[in-house]
Amino acid sequence: MSVYLRKGRGWMYDFVLKGERYTSNYYKTKAEAKRAEAARREELKNPRPVNQNHQEIQTDMAFLELINRRLDHVKAYNSERHYKEYLYLARYWVKRWGERQCSEIKREGIESFMVERSSAVTKSTANKELRYLRATFNHGKKRGYILSNPTDNIDFLPVEKIIKYVPTQEDINKVLAVADPADRDYLLVIRDTMARVSEVNRLTWDDVDFTSRRITLYTRKKKGGHLTPRKIPMTKRLYNILSRNHAKRDPDKPWVFWHRYYSTKQGCWVEGPYKDRKKLMRWLCKKAGVRYFRYHPMRHSGASTLDQERVPLGDIQRILGHENRTTTEIYLHSLGGTERDAMDVFERVSGDDEISFEKKSQPKSQPKRKNRLRLVT
Repeated sequence: MSVYLRKGRGWMYDFVLKGERYTSNYYKTKAEAKRAEAARREELKNPRPVNQNHQEIQTDMAFLELINRRLDHVKAYNSERHYKEYLYLARYWVKRWGERQCSEIKREGIESFMVERSSAVTKSTANKELRYLRATFNHGKKRGYILSNPTDNIDFLPVEKIIKYVPTQEDINKVLAVADPADRDYLLVIRDTMARVSEVNRLTWDDVDFTSRRITLYTRKKKGGHLTPRKIPMTKRLYNILSRNHAKRDPDKPWVFWHRYYSTKQGCWVEGPYKDRKKLMRWLCKKAGVRYFRYHPMRHSGASTLDQERVPLGDIQRILGHENRTTTEIYLHSLGGTERDAMDVFERVSGDDEISFEKKSQPKSQPKRKNRLRLVT
């Protein structure tokens, strides 16, 4: 029986039956958890007959079981990074509501939780937790596990929105100049494809077509979590980089970029693609003497550069791999020509320039008064 103890909380069961995962709330003793598991298994194997005139509907579920089912779904349908983010946030929810049924979690409690989290981290992070928590309850509603979502109609906390820093092509070139050849090739592929770093890490030599000079990139950031491909034309620089690396590749390694690292999970050295090179950009930016940025801002920078050169928005959208046009517009940080023209019109019709305004604003000299004699009689 899959019964185990969580220190400080109690005993619980966790098992999989016919592809579905089932977990329980916490029990004081191991015997109680075992009896609860046996009863749950029996209930699942021999469900009660349903009257034709009265269909039995599930109305509630242990919150811990709902979280585990949602995590299983995210792991199957989304990226590994998204799953890890979900798992990290779910641990805070379990501490708060892990021993409750979903129906026992109320709106007021969630709002109080958000206020506490905003004090511990930031309001933006608290809002992110609300989005993930809302998706978890919606997952339960959609599959008929629960009837209501306690996060409905909860407003996001107000945040101070700032303009994202997007590096100039000059700063990107400074970083490239101080990188070693292997890292420079890696960064140039990211820059010249305007791809997500996860897409470049996943890139294999089968995805590189030297004949048509195109690269196929795959992403799971689509509705439904499907691994969706898109083709990007190679620049001449990109073609030369990949041709050079292809000529000296290890034929036993399918990935374009890979490394050898020690896996703490497996307890040995393994070889495989990169996952997230967090320290590389911080070190390179410091060495180059530029403001720190990571990989994704290079994607924004590339899109803004294309926009400045009047490349049609539809073409930029296809290169970035966005389904929604409004998402692409978020990436365009350049000041459009129409906006500049509008301000020129405003300046022209609003009156005199600064110099003439200063001349007009100067006080006129007062005429001298003539002294008049006053006769006293």
